[in-house]
Amino acid sequence: MSLTRKREMILSGNLYKVIMILSAPIMLNNLIQTFYNLTDTYFISRLGSTEIAAIQFIWPIIFIIISLGTGLSMGASSIISQYIGSSQYEKASKISGQLIYFSLIFSLFIGFFGFVFSEKIIRTMGATGALLTYATDYLSIIFLGTFSHFMLFAFIAIKQGQGDTKTPMKISIMAVIANIALDPLFIFTFGLGVKGAAIATVLARTIFGTYGLYYLIFKDSGLKIDFNNFKFDNKSIKKILKIGMPTAIGQSTTAVGFAILNIFIISFGESILTAFAIGNRISSLVFLPVMGIGTAISTIIAQNLGADNISRAKETTYKSLVVATSLTIITSFSLLFFTDKLINIFTTDQYIIEQGSAYMKLILLTLPLMGFYQILIGVFIGSGHTYQSMFMMIGRLWLFRLPMVILFKTYTNLGPYSVWYAMILSNFFIVIIGYIMFLQGSWQTKIIKPRKLQP
Repeated sequence: MSLTRKREMILSGNLYKVIMILSAPIMLNNLIQTFYNLTDTYFISRLGSTEIAAIQFIWPIIFIIISLGTGLSMGASSIISQYIGSSQYEKASKISGQLIYFSLIFSLFIGFFGFVFSEKIIRTMGATGALLTYATDYLSIIFLGTFSHFMLFAFIAIKQGQGDTKTPMKISIMAVIANIALDPLFIFTFGLGVKGAAIATVLARTIFGTYGLYYLIFKDSGLKIDFNNFKFDNKSIKKILKIGMPTAIGQSTTAVGFAILNIFIISFGESILTAFAIGNRISSLVFLPVMGIGTAISTIIAQNLGADNISRAKETTYKSLVVATSLTIITSFSLLFFTDKLINIFTTDQYIIEQGSAYMKLILLTLPLMGFYQILIGVFIGSGHTYQSMFMMIGRLWLFRLPMVILFKTYTNLGPYSVWYAMILSNFFIVIIGYIMFLQGSWQTKIIKPRKLQP
């Protein structure tokens, strides 16, 4: 489908159909990524418990890198979408080129810095001995390949900004398949262990990130990005940073918040942390559809705001809430009576099954709240009002969840339920605040200048 036809569909097509057409590929891609993470964990776990602990230990650092890349890309995507909605294709192409240019320079800087100081960073975090060695081996190579992650993020953002979610899905799935194929080759056949897992990840992403750039410049039938777009433009870079950095900060601080939350959870015992990890892994599969919808509506909201079609942007929000709520209710209640059996797939420990099942029941019953949360985040990111989405991301954990965990643990006898109830209440409160911000309507102001009409 051509760029103009995609734009026409997003601006005037049946909204329920548009939402599903754009979100379905993202849902599938998220599902494939989830299964890849499980597969990658499986291969590394064959090496030993210390190796898998090393990867888990440095995950917050990797997540911060990912947050920076996705934050910048999502910010640029909302600008691109609004320009397309406003029929300002040349400006959309320019922002696309600036995103690629800045992402490459920024990622090379991060990669060099991280590679040089990987061991010092991990040592500062408290790792010693074999844990330090394995974690350094893995993280140093991931840092070297930072540019490949950022290029892939940029490609996905530019295509999603055009309303094309199928092409990024295909590229991402091919990268995942390549990664799964390369993992055992580098880990076991070449005997590189943890280092091999990192090389496989970087190599797969480099191949398909490079192909993504080639596709954008030489094959894409949508925006035409030529080499003139890669010249540094201070105004465009500032705009990308202004819109993208709040999302990056929100995601990064969320990662830190979850790391601290784990400290509270493990204070109730390792079994409770295991129950939480298993329950989260299962419930996250149920959450994948609404994540896809939240990402997809960012494009729909942005293009309609660019076209000054505010009423359709509002309609998109409410219809997305209907779809997301319906999906979460159906899937949640489908699993509600089988939580113990699902937990039993991962463990035979009866105490973990009991605690994990209780946690899952609470999360499943309140999962529609996360549908609301993800839709509101999508609205604010798509509109380019990312300070509001940043507040929701940070506020959920730091303003509500962590303080409530401390209060419940200190002044009640709820035990591990103090964490579960704090999670539910924090989701509820931040959704209420997010909806109030939505009703205030500041998100309806687009972040691009209107197209100049020819005299």
